[in-house]
Amino acid sequence: MAQYFKIKEANPDTILLFRVGDFFETFEEDAKTASKVLGITLTKRANGAASHVALAGFPHHAIDTYLPKLVRAGYRVAICEQMENPKFVKGIVKREVVEVVTPGVALSDKLLDHKKNNYLLAVSIAPASLAGRDDIAGIAFADISTGEFNTFEVPESEFQQQLESISPAEILIRKRDKDYLIPLISKSNPSLRITKIDDWIFNYEYGKELLLMQFKTANLKGFGIEKFSNGIIAAGVVLNYLQETQKVNLTHLNRISIYNPSEFMLLDSSTKRNLEITSTIQEGGTEGTLISILDKTSTAMGGRLLKKWVYAPLRKIELIKNRHNGVEELLKEKQLRKKIINELNEVGDLERLISRICTGRANPREVAALKKSLKKIPALKEYVSNFKSDILKKIKDDLNPLETLVDKIQRAIIDSPPASILEGGIIRCGFSSELDELRDISLNGKDWIAKLQKTERERTSIPSLKVGFNKVFGYYIDISNAHKNKVPESYIRKQTLVNSERYITPELKEYEDKILNAEEKIYEL
Repeated sequence: MAQYFKIKEANPDTILLFRVGDFFETFEEDAKTASKVLGITLTKRANGAASHVALAGFPHHAIDTYLPKLVRAGYRVAICEQMENPKFVKGIVKREVVEVVTPGVALSDKLLDHKKNNYLLAVSIAPASLAGRDDIAGIAFADISTGEFNTFEVPESEFQQQLESISPAEILIRKRDKDYLIPLISKSNPSLRITKIDDWIFNYEYGKELLLMQFKTANLKGFGIEKFSNGIIAAGVVLNYLQETQKVNLTHLNRISIYNPSEFMLLDSSTKRNLEITSTIQEGGTEGTLISILDKTSTAMGGRLLKKWVYAPLRKIELIKNRHNGVEELLKEKQLRKKIINELNEVGDLERLISRICTGRANPREVAALKKSLKKIPALKEYVSNFKSDILKKIKDDLNPLETLVDKIQRAIIDSPPASILEGGIIRCGFSSELDELRDISLNGKDWIAKLQKTERERTSIPSLKVGFNKVFGYYIDISNAHKNKVPESYIRKQTLVNSERYITPELKEYEDKILNAEEKIYEL
């Protein structure tokens, strides 16, 4: 339990899922919470001095069933995995927290609404004495599942309106501001997860340094946010939280944009509710809402974009006309529109696929789905090139088929790979000569031994020569005493018996290593 307590101490305010063999276990207060939320049996650890510790667990393969329930109940969940294969380890297996999943930081499809963004938002409020004007709220929000990252500043009095407009899944606030902000936030959204962050993280220099390191730039001028001191602080808080929870390089977060609220009409929660934009007033369902009638999108990406457009209608006439011109062209060109829809129907959620791949969370089928989706881009680009409106021409110019990547995935991964990498058989034959050799050894090791025995009998003219195996010496060549004079010089004597002697050769030992470790090496590759 010492290992568990050490990891738990490093991850306070989380429910720690601790991998033990084929199970994820929870202990003490975590076990009581998990038992209540998940409906699993609460027991006690029944060995040694730890017999009093409460325990609740579930099979590791069921994590996609149980994890969403904990996160939707508003909990932060730390996933602690075994970092070594127990088969090859003596003593305690090394374990580490590989991911902390929260309402605002999730990558699993089981946790996400595929047609809704899952925003994590941070707010940094600068008093008027520091800002040199009215209190300023720096706001940053990101969706790690799509790579979207924005920041902006507004007067503090407008913060609540912006919070309702963005509608995040989780909000990060400074601990010192909790007495002021928590009642304000709860008034807008009582169920919103509020996470209190240490005050020292709300620091301009620290936030700026994090952003520069993330984007690998010398300054922030290229993003246009260099004058948003409070916005930079908020963005730094978001980035710090994402890095702390994900434990990996977030390479897909490669830019930050200015969110300009003046371009959009603000719809507060009362307006959204009364207009039944996304949920009905009486039952809270989606059937019969405005979005359910309008949403005929073919992809999850399109569904999320449409919902953002409906939540935040444009105010500038030029942007409205630009969008309408594109819609008008698509409406008139019925045949082209149908062709585009047919292609889009086979395109996966590229934004979230790329995010999962960049964070190392994707499975083989998702990589194959990326390839399949990217293969549709050349046809889409060709169809869209027939349009003249600025918005559709820009879409055509922005489409990149990434042919080199498609070719690499095609050469590396079979067309229908298994869902789990542990099942093996993912890499296409011919992609790696080393892997092909190991697979051949794993499948045909006995044939190689029989072939070696036949070859050595012919080479040495010893008809009774045998290739055998035991756990002490591994593979060996057994030659009876009657043929000792025919033993080649390259043979190395290993053991003397009453009626025979056993030998090894460098070739046999090399192949033995490959046979005995083929499975482990295949897994490593």
